[in-house]
Amino acid sequence: MSFERVAIIGLGLLGGSIGLAVREYLGEIETTGYDRDPATRTRAAARGLVGTVCETASEAVRGADLVIFCVPPGAMADAATEIAGTLPEGALVSDVGSCKQSVAEALATALPNNPVIPAHPVAGTENSGPDAGFATLFRNRWCIVTPPEQTNLVLLSELVTFWEALGANVEIMDARHHDLVLAVTSHLPHLIAYTIVGTASDLEEVTRSEVIKYSAGGFRDFTRIAASDPTMWRDVFLSNKDAVLEMLQRFTEDLTALQRAIRVGDGDALFAQFERTRAIRRSIIAEGQDDARPDFGRSDHDAG
Repeated sequence: MSFERVAIIGLGLLGGSIGLAVREYLGEIETTGYDRDPATRTRAAARGLVGTVCETASEAVRGADLVIFCVPPGAMADAATEIAGTLPEGALVSDVGSCKQSVAEALATALPNNPVIPAHPVAGTENSGPDAGFATLFRNRWCIVTPPEQTNLVLLSELVTFWEALGANVEIMDARHHDLVLAVTSHLPHLIAYTIVGTASDLEEVTRSEVIKYSAGGFRDFTRIAASDPTMWRDVFLSNKDAVLEMLQRFTEDLTALQRAIRVGDGDALFAQFERTRAIRRSIIAEGQDDARPDFGRSDHDAG
């Protein structure tokens, strides 16, 4: 791997975790970082998330051979434009966004003299900010890389090697297919969680204190997802709206079928659906993407 200096733009959960993981597993690589929030820059410096926390994005990318944008999808274009005059020509540009088609277009438009290979580490927690990052966030998690057509295969190989060194399992995928897959595995579950938690809070016959006091495991898990960063998820839904709406329509149709089964007392249909979905859960555990223990085997630092 030829990367010698990695610049990280955005020093929250993912950006901070990348910086810490590089320090832990790729100590020979120099890291710089920038965040538009002065308080975040101060805290990032105190935690040592990167080797040097810079006061401007342009300063952070000067001399970099890999730049990773760790900002919400809606901020991607502005963040890329900010460094356009300073980024060395030919330096590889990547990101960690949950939407790939819109991000790829934004980065390629703002930085036409640089190769762009988007990526999405499917890892995270409900926490955000510079205190949320930790070096093992990507261990045994998938990182989906979505190279555009005519990508330089040497650079693609180096980016794959980079993520593998941080502990991730790497999958190469078409950007459009990625957005459809993530719409159902990540985006739609978040939308449902936000809705359920909001509905429970709004019920007039149940006070908010009762919702909190009597939260069972299912609702408690929904609140964990619904606590995710609101700015990022607002941008995700707007940036990937076509795929999200497509999957939301499919979900609505499936939900209507379950409503009918309950209404007419079709226990066989309900049982068949629940049995099928339980098999999915077992497959996720078998793949090593979660833990079968009651607390999912999670500590405060790996609740992803």
